[in-house]
Amino acid sequence: MIQTLAIANYRSLRQLVVPLGRLNVITGANGSGKTNLYRALRLLADTAQGGVIASLAREGGLDSTLWAGVDQPTKGMRQGTTPIQSKGRQEPVNLRLGFAGETLSYSIDLGMPISSPGLGKVSSRFCRDPEIKRECIWAGPKLRPSALLADRRVGLVRLRSPQGEWEIARQNIALFESMLTEVVDANRAPEVLSLRDQVRSWRFYDHFRVDPDAPARQPQLGTRTPVLSHDGRDVAAALQTIREIGDNTALDTAVADAFPGSRVEISGFEGRFDIEMHQHGLLRPLKSAELSDGTLRSLLWIAALLTPRPPALMVLDEPEMSLHPDLLPAFARLIIHASKNTQIWVISHSARLVAALGEAPECQSIVLEKDLGETRIVGQGLLDRPAWEWPAR
Repeated sequence: MIQTLAIANYRSLRQLVVPLGRLNVITGANGSGKTNLYRALRLLADTAQGGVIASLAREGGLDSTLWAGVDQPTKGMRQGTTPIQSKGRQEPVNLRLGFAGETLSYSIDLGMPISSPGLGKVSSRFCRDPEIKRECIWAGPKLRPSALLADRRVGLVRLRSPQGEWEIARQNIALFESMLTEVVDANRAPEVLSLRDQVRSWRFYDHFRVDPDAPARQPQLGTRTPVLSHDGRDVAAALQTIREIGDNTALDTAVADAFPGSRVEISGFEGRFDIEMHQHGLLRPLKSAELSDGTLRSLLWIAALLTPRPPALMVLDEPEMSLHPDLLPAFARLIIHASKNTQIWVISHSARLVAALGEAPECQSIVLEKDLGETRIVGQGLLDRPAWEWPAR
């Protein structure tokens, strides 16, 4: 489980250190930084897939994503008595992401290429692509020199041997490639592979289509689906997979909790699966194409949260969309049930959903606000912030 998430210089997240529990609810006004926090977590996930540089490019490049405010605002700037102005950048350009886990922790530092024509450096049309300056993996939640297990500085990757000695694993790793994807020796770097697999298991659900042409409303080729796709196109197969190799009782309970007197079955014709929802008082079941937006979205969330292959982390971005307020208490109970096997983030604007989730003892509430353009956690002082230290370049 991730205990701490740390982000520096990403959009409105100048220096944000977030304490995390098993169930986390992120709230705040529009523009407070919830989307930036979500995007930063996705960037971390892209690192383990080898796509962090491409993801930054899609956001407009490093220049576009860097913190654009004042590094050290004065008291007068905060009070509005003096104009907002910068004294110049005191640190090198960097975007840093990291997390502390119970067993393994990780950080990555991205910066701009250093131009050195006098040294004969070959020019490149990709000179605006950021470079990975440093990556570290360490044991436990606290960074200490003795806890470092894998250390990458620019193109050099070192690994600590079981005897505690440093060994060079790679000397010329590309500056746009993460060591999570390039160092794949299970014997010499088991911690790198373990952390990579953990991050690769993270799932993000932020857009389930339920419009008339949505893939979830069409019969789909049935194949075992322990993990629901990000757009929900294979929901019928996912529900049938839960029936056969997952928690069948939890599935029936979740459907009955949201829609009393109802049950869900999966029909099949020539290998194609479709949803059949049996409701009290109806003479025939309703197919997926006939379901209301809210009903279909509820079934999508049930398929996602009752997955037979729970990930290390699941992030739900504004999951209350299209759901009637009366469905939210049952939805909250489903999320709480799923959090027993998976660490969950819920980013929400719904006061009713937030209140229902807050009834769980393990729920961690995080409220964001903006101060001079910088995202902060409401009520978090310097002494309340989790311990976190960035590795130096």
